Amino acid sequence: MPWREPLRLHAPLKDAQLSSLRSVSIDQALAREEAAFARGAAAGESRLSQQLIAQRAEIMSLQTGVLTSLQKAAADVIRQSEQAMVQLAMAIAEKIVGDLPVTAPVVAASVRAAIADADQATAFQIKLHPEDLALLQQSASPLLQPGPSQSFQFEPSAAVNRGGCIVTTQFGVIDARRETRRQLLAEALAS
Repeated sequence: MPWREPLRLHAPLKDAQLSSLRSVSIDQALAREEAAFARGAAAGESRLSQQLIAQRAEIMSLQTGVLTSLQKAAADVIRQSEQAMVQLAMAIAEKIVGDLPVTAPVVAASVRAAIADADQATAFQIKLHPEDLALLQQSASPLLQPGPSQSFQFEPSAAVNRGGCIVTTQFGVIDARRETRRQLLAEALAS
């Protein structure tokens, strides 16, 4: 146990020596100092190495988080870009189709496309906008004359917008109206 009380001396000390001190040579003192320095350096290097490992782990964690965030953001940007492209494509298609005049060839092409979708049917009831039917009649469209194995019946219908048609067969209904085709196109582009 170390001594903690102050020593009070009545006279100055002369020729006093500590009994626990041994005489140490300079070489021994230097060797002890170098050994203590080496131990301190090794302890410092060990601590620095541990700090570097901890910092490296923290940087890797941050890097992983940033990369994950970037991947998620990239996926969101791609999805948003795809949606914007679909909307742009639809706007362009609507502008092009909307600006086209409805002529007898346009109406005939619409009817032919709808009939082609009903390839097994031989009897057709075709509903057209009244003005479109009048166009076909005025141009004496060959479409109004069915082939030998086909039967057509044209009906005017205000439910069909200009440029489209609805074809009814014994197998079902083919909706070839412009707005239906536009909706199907939008759904196909969105998927």
